[in-house]
Formats: sequence, C-alpha cells, structure tokens
Amino acid sequence: METGFDQAPWVDEDVAAFGDAMRRVIEREFVPHEARWAAQQHVDRDVWRTAGHVGMLCASIPQAYGGGGGTFAHEAILTAECSRHLVSGFGNGVHSGIVAHYLLHYGTEDQKQRWLPRMATGELVAAIAMSEPGAGSDLRAIRTRARRQGDTYVVDGAKTFITNGWLANLVCVVVKTDPDAGSRGISLLMIETDDAPGFRRGRLLEKLGQKGQDTAELFFDGVQVPAENLLGGIEGKGLGQLMQQLPQERLIIAVGAVASMFKAVELTQAYTAQRDVFGQPLLSLQNTRFTLAECLTKAHLARTFVNECVVDLLAGRLDPARAAMAKWWSTQAQCEVIDACLQLHGGYGYMMEYPIARMYANARVSRIYGGSNEIMKELIARTLQPS
Repeated sequence: METGFDQAPWVDEDVAAFGDAMRRVIEREFVPHEARWAAQQHVDRDVWRTAGHVGMLCASIPQAYGGGGGTFAHEAILTAECSRHLVSGFGNGVHSGIVAHYLLHYGTEDQKQRWLPRMATGELVAAIAMSEPGAGSDLRAIRTRARRQGDTYVVDGAKTFITNGWLANLVCVVVKTDPDAGSRGISLLMIETDDAPGFRRGRLLEKLGQKGQDTAELFFDGVQVPAENLLGGIEGKGLGQLMQQLPQERLIIAVGAVASMFKAVELTQAYTAQRDVFGQPLLSLQNTRFTLAECLTKAHLARTFVNECVVDLLAGRLDPARAAMAKWWSTQAQCEVIDACLQLHGGYGYMMEYPIARMYANARVSRIYGGSNEIMKELIARTLQPS
C-alpha cells in the first residue's frame, strides 16, 4: 500500500522522485535509531545536519533562500513517508512545514536571508512556541510578554509542549507586545537561543507516545531580543499570521493520519494472515475481514478528502474551515482504525515490540495538537449561517 498517496493527483514525477529518495534516507538514517531516540526522548542533533545535507529540510522553500524550491506537495510526501515508517521523533513538520513558512510569508528580506538558509542546512533547528501552562488552543490568553526598550524587546514568560524545544536554537515565540490590545496585541518574535541570557529549557516532557520527539518547556526571564527580530517588523500582526498559516499545519497532520491508517491496515492484514485461530488463519474469520474492510474504507475516505485539500492548498484556495474538517475527521478516523487493528492483534497488540502498539500511542495526540478536534468543530461551526 506504500504511503497511501502514491497515485494522488498532487504527486507528480518530481514529487514521487523526492519521496523515493527520502524513503531511502529514512530507512537508512532514521528507522534504525528510532528505539534509541525514544529512550533518550530526542533525536540526535547530527540528524538535522544529515537531513539538511540530503535536501530534506525546507523542501518547499525557494532556492534563493537555500531551500529545495518545491511546494507543499514535497512536504506532504515526506510527512507521509515518516508516518509510514513510524518515525515520530523527527520534528521536520514544525521546522520546515511551519516555521520556515512563517518566515517566507511574513519575514522581511533580511530575516529570510538571515535564517532560512541556516534552517535548510540544519545549522538552525526551529520550533514555534505557542502553548503556555495556562493557554493552549486559546491563543488570546497567552501571557508571555515582550516589552519594547529602545532597540530591543525584553521577553518574560513560559511555554510548554514545545516540539523541537530541546534542540531548537531558533524559536518563533508568540508574545504579547500590547497586553491591553487583546488579539491585536499579539506578535511573533524570532529568538535565537544560543548564548541568550535569561533563556532556559525546562525538562523533557514524558509523553504517552511519540517518545523520540523532543518536547520541552521553555522559559524566558528577561531575555533581550533585537527589535529587528519581530516577524515582519510590525507589532500586532501575530494572530493574523498564525491564522493564515494554521491550515497548512493542520493539513500536514491530516496527511500523516492518512498514511498511518494505511500502514495500520497493512500491518494487521499481514499479522492476521499468519496468525492461526481455531485451526485457521485469523484473516479467514468474517469478523476480521469485515473489520479490516471498515478500516480500509475509512482510510480511503480520508485520503480522498485530504487529496482534495492538498490540491486546493497548492492552488491557494484551501479555506480554514475545510482544513479544520480534514484535521479533525482524519485524526479521529486514524485513532479508530488503529484501535480496531490493535484489537485484531490480541494480546500482542498491547506489546510495544509490535508496531501497532507504538502507532496506537503515537496517534492519540493527533486529536489534540494543531488545535484540538473540539476547536476544529467550533471553527467549522462558525461558518454556518442561521436559516
């Protein structure tokens, strides 16, 4: 079944070739180390430079800024390959699919030239710091403050659940530059953390799944940041910038969910074909075949809609509501499919040595991050007009 996207309308010859090349890199450089990364709770730092060397980073960023010159389709096929190979520790979706595009779309020319080439090589590992101990999906409730003092901002606050937080040395921080202006007082500030007095990392967070993905707390205690690091150079634009880019983030999550569903069905079909029950293969039982038929149907339905959304994103016409639909429905279906497939593995499905168990643990957060599925439904509901 491959990734489930091999015949997708957005996979042209160049995207397919890129996917094949990245598959080989993932199998050689990532898969053998995933268990060790899970034990240490982060990937090796050198992995980022390796990824940069082979063109895996910033694949959809123009070559003028050091990127691969591709499109979102290249990011999507890479996401699908990582999902298929159960590589959950490498946070490239945040690095290349999210932070790089904030810089590309909103950064000044100087900001793009300063950071994007180093992100493409892996010299800089990027993170985006939105969530706080008291503010998750409601970004208007953030309390991290950036006070302007001459040519610098002084940043105070705390962030949590930050993907790439342990290794990141470039963090896009959501801050309040004007706490009295409500949503108009939110800005995005790029902070290089190397040798930044007042910046510190908290603990690596122990998670249910995605063990190899470094997720950390970040603390800013009077960190001085050059005013020129304000994304786009204008205060108060942060919430709008976030809202415009979140559909792409949510579609990345949806693509990974679809690839995960197809992988779960593939693994379970193979397992049930060789597992005997009552003197016959488990796959020959009607319940098994009907369950897998339902799972495969959900995977196909999700893929059809996500393919449509990817095509529309590439054409610049994907609206936030449909991105929210793709995110919540595909991740809900992902969890349902993997749960059903785990059940067909019986007791072995509960053993972490079996891929389906790790997939079960890894999938659960997909209904939470990128905006919880409840928030997705609220965003969709806001588009409904009373009769």
